[in-house]
Amino acid sequence: MFVGAVGAGKTSLIHVLQNDCQKVQKTQSIIFTDGAIDTPGEYAQIPRFYSALLITAVESSIVVIVQDATDLKTTLPPGFAGIFTRKVVGVVTKIDALGAEREKARNRLFQVGVKDPIFFVSAHTREGIDVFMDYLMKGGVHNE
Repeated sequence: MFVGAVGAGKTSLIHVLQNDCQKVQKTQSIIFTDGAIDTPGEYAQIPRFYSALLITAVESSIVVIVQDATDLKTTLPPGFAGIFTRKVVGVVTKIDALGAEREKARNRLFQVGVKDPIFFVSAHTREGIDVFMDYLMKGGVHNE
């Protein structure tokens, strides 16, 4: 299940992981697609939707919290990752974009309660995608 702020790159990341070339559209509701669960950014940003995330997380093996490397404003509360009973990992997206700040994005994920591993990816250049995909294919086992 992919969770993060509006515009964090959740849907784009899912499309790249699934080799889906369709045009990315704004996610309006929770979408189950080929082993991935895409959630609207509003669900992570508005506390009254947390229950929907919690219920949906039961259907997932891993919760991926996505942080845009160019958008470092606080959108998720401290400790947010702790609400999930599933394994939680972090992904920093848009690492190729102008103004990307990898370490600040990593620190933002730490603040919301994500522990290692944290992956750095670009849906545009595909940098880091293979490493993240390998992690997912191994069921959440990280080899460094």
